[in-house]
Amino acid sequence: MNKLKFVDRMAQGKVSRRDMLRGAAAFGVGMVMLPVRSRADSVLTCMEWSGYDQDAFFKSYTAKHGKAPNFSIFANEEEALQKVRGGFSADIMHPCTYSVFRFTDAKIAEPIATSKLSNWPDLFEPLKKAPGVNVDGSVVMTPCDWGNSSIAYRTDLVDADFNKQPSWTIFTDDKYAGRVAMIDDVVAAQIAGLINGLEPSQIFTMTDDDFAKAKPLVEKMVKNSRFLWKDPTEIDQALASGEIVAAYAWNETAKTLKEQGIAAAYAVPKEGIFTWLCGLTLLSTGKASKDDAYDFLDAWLSPETGKALIEMDGYGHSNKKAFQIADPKKVAALGITDPEAALNAGILLQKYDSPKYTKFWEEIKATK
Repeated sequence: MNKLKFVDRMAQGKVSRRDMLRGAAAFGVGMVMLPVRSRADSVLTCMEWSGYDQDAFFKSYTAKHGKAPNFSIFANEEEALQKVRGGFSADIMHPCTYSVFRFTDAKIAEPIATSKLSNWPDLFEPLKKAPGVNVDGSVVMTPCDWGNSSIAYRTDLVDADFNKQPSWTIFTDDKYAGRVAMIDDVVAAQIAGLINGLEPSQIFTMTDDDFAKAKPLVEKMVKNSRFLWKDPTEIDQALASGEIVAAYAWNETAKTLKEQGIAAAYAVPKEGIFTWLCGLTLLSTGKASKDDAYDFLDAWLSPETGKALIEMDGYGHSNKKAFQIADPKKVAALGITDPEAALNAGILLQKYDSPKYTKFWEEIKATK
């Protein structure tokens, strides 16, 4: 390695301290001239869901810093947590109310100083107080995106009874065997709990007896599913083609189908519709400037980001002003005339015993 290449690799942080000292002596490079990478020089690194790395969601950050942060895309929160625990240096994570506890319990989530966020006063009050946003008296997640988890279905392919009164039992009804698709997730157990008559608060703390009663229903869900999906594009395509007639889905699926002129709807099941709330969490493992991190958090909380989220993805946003500046037709397409009422009407996905629910789900899923 020549002298110039050595100094260049040092600037990029690709030379260990031992090699740095050895190389400095070999090339006669004085320590004072070696480039030093400070915390402020490090590029902000965010762990994100696929699709959320688009500039439309953090324009003010890019405008201020001249470039986007680095992104590490994850499939689920457990994957992200294990990556960080394995030594990956990330500054920001995008968890949800039911998963942020994994990061606080692992002692890698930092309290957030909301006074540093200019958009904080404009957020919906219920979201500021939601479980998972506040943990042990501290804000550990800035609420950003929210929406529903329910059933997207083809109105022209399901029977009249379901159109009249949608129900989660479509996944256990043999009439629809091979024509539905459940998500590959433990939420199947919670849905079974609702079908069995548990209160919404009870489905996140199911007992052994509850699991025993839920087992035959979840087994039926797995058996009847044409496939267990991990990527929403799978169900978007299958519903569009008529391969399946109904699927566990987020708001965007019904929105996508309707935009294609397909007869589709998004159900409010008689047993209840789920509401999910996700946001951004500061991690103690990062190397970038905390000021940069707060700039990114504030960018995500801006009404402009909310407008993009509503119009592009069909999801709700935490900033009240976003609904005022978004395209009224796009807002109407969400089916949300009163955001606060919509938030209060759903069953908020919450913390649950992950190992217990995961073991239950994996054992049943393995039978497919």
